[in-house]
Amino acid sequence: MLDAQATPKWLVENERDGTLLLLVPGGRFLAGGTGCHEGNGPFRVELPAFYLGVHPVTNAQYARFLSAVKPGEADLERWTKLNRDCFVRAGSDGFGAYGGKGDHPVVQVSWHGAAAYCEWAGLRLPREIEWEKAARGTTGREYPWGNHWDEGRRCRNSSNRGSETTCGVWSHPEGCSPWGHYQMSGNIWEWCSDWFDPDVYGRYSEGNLAPPLGGGYRVVRGGSWGGDRAARFRCAARRNRCDPDRRGTGRGFRVARSV
Repeated sequence: MLDAQATPKWLVENERDGTLLLLVPGGRFLAGGTGCHEGNGPFRVELPAFYLGVHPVTNAQYARFLSAVKPGEADLERWTKLNRDCFVRAGSDGFGAYGGKGDHPVVQVSWHGAAAYCEWAGLRLPREIEWEKAARGTTGREYPWGNHWDEGRRCRNSSNRGSETTCGVWSHPEGCSPWGHYQMSGNIWEWCSDWFDPDVYGRYSEGNLAPPLGGGYRVVRGGSWGGDRAARFRCAARRNRCDPDRRGTGRGFRVARSV
């Protein structure tokens, strides 16, 4: 547990699940870009301050959640796929992480499974425009670490994973965002709260920040261990969509909290 007296106000620990959250200050930042669905940016967006998880939710954290809520068979099936590609499993005394992957991001979690975790933890999923600000800072940098691709040291991707898939959430510190968040590019795609709308960045560029009201897909951002092209890891790029029921090996989430 963090010492509340010694901890700076920009870093907080969520009591329920132990997540460390870093403050993303309120104010303007450069969003979007010139690619498909990027709003003909960069353009300026002003957001209030919010907190975002330092790293994605881990296998150990998700196992603790499942042990606490004791989901029925239907909910468990809807939330996650507990097979050999997921390093959370059920045991006689609850759920646990295994295979030495407790500090790796949980994968094979659907959007519903991510939202259920957030409800239990008293947190929420980030909006994708919040996610982008946390990833790139205020000056419109291409990647969390700057404007030049570095496939070897700064993020988990298919060129440096060897025989593995994910890596531990504290890996690649050289790739942290300007605020100090780990792995905003690479390792896993991350669920956001939003419905996917290919044209929403056009509205955001005009100052209308109302989120989409519905749709068939939810937003995922960030790229994963399976990607091998620099364009997939740009902060503004890959405004990707995914069926909220899908539980994939390259998909997980991190949590947010309003100030």
